[in-house]
Amino acid sequence: MSQETAFDTRAFRRALGNFATGVTVVTATSPDGVRAGVTANSFNSVSLDPPLVLWSLDKRSSSLEIFQQASHFAVNVLAADQIDLSNQFARPSDDKFEGILIEQGIGSTPLLKDCAARFVCEMHEQVEGGDHVIVIGKVVAFEDCGRSPLLYHQGVYSMVLPHTSMTQKVESRPASSVFQGRLAHNIYYLLTQAVRGYQADYQPKQLSTGLRTSEARMLMVLENDAALSLADLQREVAMPMREIEEAVANLKRKGLVTDSGERYVLTSSGRDQAESLWRIAREQQDKVFAAFSEEQLDSFKHALKTIIALH
Repeated sequence: MSQETAFDTRAFRRALGNFATGVTVVTATSPDGVRAGVTANSFNSVSLDPPLVLWSLDKRSSSLEIFQQASHFAVNVLAADQIDLSNQFARPSDDKFEGILIEQGIGSTPLLKDCAARFVCEMHEQVEGGDHVIVIGKVVAFEDCGRSPLLYHQGVYSMVLPHTSMTQKVESRPASSVFQGRLAHNIYYLLTQAVRGYQADYQPKQLSTGLRTSEARMLMVLENDAALSLADLQREVAMPMREIEEAVANLKRKGLVTDSGERYVLTSSGRDQAESLWRIAREQQDKVFAAFSEEQLDSFKHALKTIIALH
C-alpha cells in the first residue's frame, strides 16, 4: 500500500464506498428560528455512558453556521422507502422542508416522520476534522420505529436482507421428533407450521422495503385500483381496525394511497410500490413451490380456497 498522502481522491472515495452505511437526515434549528437539514451517512455511535453519537458536516455547507449555533440536533435514520426524502435534503434548496410534515423535538429540532429511528441530541462538542467538522451530540431522547433502514453502498441506495447463510441455517434445522406423532396428521398444526416456515424467509424481504407488515398488506390488497372502504380492507387484511386506520394514515402521508369519498385507491407511486411487493411475493412463492407440479399447486390452492369459503 502506498504511503503517499496525495492519492487519487476518486479511488479513495470508491474504496470508502465498500463500507455500507445507513442514510440519515440531520436537522437543527438556530436560535433565531432558521431550520437546516442535510443528508449524511457519516452517523455513528461513540459511547453508551454517556450516550454519545457523531456525524460530520462539510465546512463548505451553507447549513454549517446553523448547526454550530443550535443547542440541539436530530439524527433521523431513514427507512428503506424514504429515498425521495434523502434526495430532497441532499440537494441545495431555499427550503428543504417544503411539503414535509414534521414534529418538533427538544430545542425546536425538526423531527421527520416514518423513519427507522430518531435521535435527539444536545450539542456536546465540535471537532475540526480536515475539510469537515465532526459534530458530537449527547442523546437526550430517541425513538426506535421498527422500520427497515435505507442503506448506501458504492454510490447507490440499497436495502437490508438476511444473509443467505443465515436463512440456510434456519431451513436446515431437523424437524421435531413430536412432529412424527399425531401432530403429523393434524391439518391445523401443519397449516400453522407451514405459514411460520414460509414467513421466516418471506417477511424479512417484505420488511426490507421499509414498510410495516400492515402497510404492505394494504398496498397489495389495493392493487389494480381496487377502491375499498375501511370495512372492505378489514375483511381482506384481517387486522384490527385501529391498525388499518393507522396504516391508511401513514400510506396517505407518504403519497401512496388517496381516498375517493369513503374508499381508498393507490396513487401512481403506490402502484409502483405495490408492484415491488408483488415481485417479492412471486419470487418467494416460486422458490418455495419449485418442487411441486402445476397440478399439485392447483389442488393445494383449491383446498385453501375451499377452507376460506367455509368461513
